[in-house]
Amino acid sequence: MSLTKRISSLLAAVLIAGVPLTTTLVLPSMVHAEEAVTVTSQPSVTEPASAAPAPAAVITDKETVTNPYGLDALWKQGDFVAKGTLVMLLIMSFGSWYILAIKLYEQYKLRQQARHMQETFWAAGSIEKGIDGLAKDGPFRYIAETAVNAVGQYQKANPGTIDLNSWVIMAIQRASDSVQSRMQDGLSFLATVGSTAPFIGLFGTVWGIYHALTAIGIAGQASIDKVAGPVGEALIMTAIGLAVAVPAVLGYNWLVRRNKVALDQVRAFGADLHAVLLSNARNPAKV
Repeated sequence: MSLTKRISSLLAAVLIAGVPLTTTLVLPSMVHAEEAVTVTSQPSVTEPASAAPAPAAVITDKETVTNPYGLDALWKQGDFVAKGTLVMLLIMSFGSWYILAIKLYEQYKLRQQARHMQETFWAAGSIEKGIDGLAKDGPFRYIAETAVNAVGQYQKANPGTIDLNSWVIMAIQRASDSVQSRMQDGLSFLATVGSTAPFIGLFGTVWGIYHALTAIGIAGQASIDKVAGPVGEALIMTAIGLAVAVPAVLGYNWLVRRNKVALDQVRAFGADLHAVLLSNARNPAKV
């Protein structure tokens, strides 16, 4: 059968079946169009679902970030020189605050004893009764007993080369100097801390900068992650040194001023006692 006959028979079969030729030609194009629409619409549907989890991942990363340049990192990453410097500064700070608290308590007791002395000593019937009313470990009782003992020793020894006035003055002066020396205990430590703590902190700073330069030399580049740790260590050491030195200096000046006021009260008591003892040299037991 020729090609022309085959085509004619095919067209005849299609016409007999009653199916329009345009239908068979249009339907495939519609199917392809629907598939195209479906394919092109898929990205718009899936894009919001894929973009939603991104913020959650960012929040999780922020919560897990830790500071690698704090005090804890300084202690863990520092060598024995940095740790030794830090321990030394901490000991100096603890000693300064301890001495400051102890001296303030001693000065408070001294002021209470001075107030009690003014109220009871001169109102007693005799010097011996006045001494018995003073605190046993107080400076006022120590000076009074020293002066009375000096008068008794002078009367027993009766030295002709020195008079009673000079003898009692020397005894009271030695007692006052002893009280002053006792009140100044610990102040030298505060002065030492105040003058040396900044330099110890500066030493830690220089050591931290040295490590920063070493890290730069090993890495071959001055990146922030190589120098941030050592430079932060250096700055922390400087801050700690200043934090130790400043309270020590302020506490030293404050205690020296308070000691001066207390010593003035002690010396005034010694001068008054000296005058009373000289006026009653023959009978020192009476005021």
